[in-house]
Amino acid sequence: MRVPKLRVIAAVSIAAFAMGLQGSALTEEAGAKAKLKSMADYLSAQKMLSAKYDTDLEVITPAIEKITFSASGEVLLSRPDKLHATRTGGYADVELFFDGKTFTIYGRHANGFVQADAPGTVDGLIDLLRDKYHAGLPFADLLLSKPYDALMDGVIEAKDIGRGVIDGIECEHLAFRNFDIDWQIWVQLGPNPIPRQYIITSKTLAGAPQYRIHITDWKTDLAPSASAFTFKAADGAKHLSADAMKDFDELPPPAEAQKGNQP
Repeated sequence: MRVPKLRVIAAVSIAAFAMGLQGSALTEEAGAKAKLKSMADYLSAQKMLSAKYDTDLEVITPAIEKITFSASGEVLLSRPDKLHATRTGGYADVELFFDGKTFTIYGRHANGFVQADAPGTVDGLIDLLRDKYHAGLPFADLLLSKPYDALMDGVIEAKDIGRGVIDGIECEHLAFRNFDIDWQIWVQLGPNPIPRQYIITSKTLAGAPQYRIHITDWKTDLAPSASAFTFKAADGAKHLSADAMKDFDELPPPAEAQKGNQP
């Protein structure tokens, strides 16, 4: 059986790159960490920032088929204690409001919302959502007041891969390894070292599924009003229990996912 030419070219290119890694200077860990810290320091210095994003979440089905679920959204941050974020995908249309006292997660697809007291900072909110409600925010680590510490937690290896281009913009391409994941980040060159792409690869699941975040339209010269972070219930919106948050996921319910896998 003949192998498609494109597949042969790809295999040869990958093999050549892998051999080159062994004798190159790509393992300059200090350089990779310094560039990541420059990005982190720039982000944490911004009192206001907003960005748009697209995500691709890969899952491996019981039939060993790789499926990708995509979503898009926006983030608006006012340090230290205000956040507004949206995420629209094929299975949920979700909006988060945080005004420094209360967080609300509104599911437009269900016209229902979960609300709870959360006095404190955006850092505290991210920890609360992650630890108590098992819910996350897109690129949450990049929104923290000390993103470098969060990103470097558990890192066992860092590499400066070189240059890459995202959306026509030249970036520093950095790669890091943890025990259970590998992750890469592309950081814009120049005086505004903002992240343009972030990929996390699982090493504990067969097929090594990835979570990709493509970030665009970064803005820091903002003056949002307080109303941007305040939730106002739509007509007929239902106040739901925290258990309803499981229906606000990027993935379909298990039953629907199984149906989708059938021929």
